[in-house]
Amino acid sequence: MKIAKILNNNVVVVQDERGCEQVVMGRGLAFQKRVGDALDTARVEKVFALQSDELVRRLGELLSQIPLDVMTTCDCIIGLAAQRLGKLQDSLYITLTDHCYFAIERQKKGLAIKNVLLWDIKRLYPKEFELGQEARAIIAKRLNVELAEDEAGFIALHLVTAQLNSEMPEVMHVTRVMQEILQLVKYQLQLEYDEESLSYQRFVTHLKFFAQRMLTRTVVEDDDVSLHTAVKDNYAKAWKCAEKIAQHLNKSYQRELTTEEIMFLAIHIERVRKEGR
Repeated sequence: MKIAKILNNNVVVVQDERGCEQVVMGRGLAFQKRVGDALDTARVEKVFALQSDELVRRLGELLSQIPLDVMTTCDCIIGLAAQRLGKLQDSLYITLTDHCYFAIERQKKGLAIKNVLLWDIKRLYPKEFELGQEARAIIAKRLNVELAEDEAGFIALHLVTAQLNSEMPEVMHVTRVMQEILQLVKYQLQLEYDEESLSYQRFVTHLKFFAQRMLTRTVVEDDDVSLHTAVKDNYAKAWKCAEKIAQHLNKSYQRELTTEEIMFLAIHIERVRKEGR
């Protein structure tokens, strides 16, 4: 690999055999090196081959401004998250690293930020929140900075964003819509959720993607009308509850649900209704 651009002593940009740019990281990697020189592969700690040159450019810009230890720590967190959650968007390397770096700097100055969605995040995204808590422990161990629990919530939202391929404000909006629907179902059916049950976790997962589709106005077309009728007849209470949700979303977000969307909501609502307390 030959150096195309030196960002600092620890980070360089190279071009692969196809002419695509990659960010390469390693302690002292560029020391006494010039553009065009070959890299010492023994010093390479991480190669970032991202989806687009624009992402490579943004990551390179970020890495030129933050300590290597912060980046390697965030890379460790992202690797752990990918093992647990599956495929994550490449942009997470930029958004999560940027967030963690400024969270660490704020904490050092005693300027921690309150997370108003913390309670909802814990309930709606338990896997991501658990990873957020582990991220706090990793940061404490490797960087000797104790972040508040609120930061586990912010990290969890970044992980949700990387799964949905959305921007952070949209994910916060999705979280609010999910909470509104869960409260509506709870009130309409007078039930207490069994949050450990598989049906509840499936419902929450369905709501995550449903809310994203709703906010981006991606319509699920009606398919099998006979199936709609069967679900409506067999799950009358759940169907009525789903219709109430549709009315609320139409009034609050000017989004009219298709019968297909109402049917899928009713199926999930019926499952949590049966397992609810």
